[in-house]
Amino acid sequence: MRQWIAPSAPAVVLAPMEGVTDAAMRALQGEIGPFAFAVSEFLRISHAVPPRHVFYRHVPELRHDATTPTGLSVQVQLLGGDAGRMAESAGVAVECGALAVDLNFGCPAPTVNRHDGGATLLKYPARIREIVRAVRAAVPRHLPVSAKMRLGWDATDPVFENAAMAAEGGASWVTIHGRTRVAGYAPPIHWGPIGRVRERLGIPVVANGDIWTVDDFRRCRDATGCEHFMLGRGALADPRLPHRVAAELGLPAKPIEAEVDWCGLLKRFAEWSDAIRGGRADGAVRKLKQWLRLAAQFGEFAAFDAVKRADTADEVFRILSEPAYPAARAAAVASGPHQTPRATTATASATTVAAADQLSPSGTAFPFSSVPGSSSVTIRSSRR
Repeated sequence: MRQWIAPSAPAVVLAPMEGVTDAAMRALQGEIGPFAFAVSEFLRISHAVPPRHVFYRHVPELRHDATTPTGLSVQVQLLGGDAGRMAESAGVAVECGALAVDLNFGCPAPTVNRHDGGATLLKYPARIREIVRAVRAAVPRHLPVSAKMRLGWDATDPVFENAAMAAEGGASWVTIHGRTRVAGYAPPIHWGPIGRVRERLGIPVVANGDIWTVDDFRRCRDATGCEHFMLGRGALADPRLPHRVAAELGLPAKPIEAEVDWCGLLKRFAEWSDAIRGGRADGAVRKLKQWLRLAAQFGEFAAFDAVKRADTADEVFRILSEPAYPAARAAAVASGPHQTPRATTATASATTVAAADQLSPSGTAFPFSSVPGSSSVTIRSSRR
């Protein structure tokens, strides 16, 4: 049975991250992670309802029962400020195969906000209700419609009215990132208001923001009382974190080794990029380095300098496989602590992908025949 968000059913959800969690990343996370489902990068609804081919290009999983080739369910996220076009677009998404729709009221990107999308709607609670209500009416009742938002535009108090408006409009659940739009990704994170919303709202609340370690998760859980959590940058910085969070929630989690096999993991991601996008794996080198930069800044990958000038994916893999790599990693670790995650900033870029041809059931490490020459990658997690 497909799992979305339900009361008394803890869940870990893969966050939408524009330009990061594309179809290839979702496929990989479905293979190695314990996520209940993933939310797609947002599809922007501006002056017209997108045609069906745009939905399939943006969320290729729609051709396959809204599921990645590795068995991870994908919820389609829409962003826009016009209730009518949002509702029509949600209807097209369902016609294309969407089994759940999420509405983005939290994107802080200035370009998006200037065009009446994302966090701009946090200034207009009644419009949030109008949009959610219109989309809810356009989507069959048995399919969930949810909303993702921040605490407010420049203050945290608006979250109470905005979340209430989403619930009144018919949202199945609300995901809340513990910062305002003006704060961006600067410290501090405010989990407390999320907990107070959860206490007042009659629908589930998913907590999101600054969960980088198990200790962060515990603090977030204590502050919010939530049992549903969305992980984004933290899950990429440390691929073992989702399993540790799942274990804390009493969910099935794979035991993991002391270190992440970055070379094996990145090769697997390149294989998925190649298979889904229909191009050469070398085209993934920018995303490989983007991932490693994040892991170097906020995780335990400590030798980004060794790979940052690589021009191809194969060069990245060669460097990570060289005997000198462990020594470089040890030297970087000895040089001092990494940047604190509390000082992060966000970048966003649009990414489009083509459809994957073959589906496989999810599970522990296994090869996929849809990826020529592919090899299995296992991430084992501990209950630390």
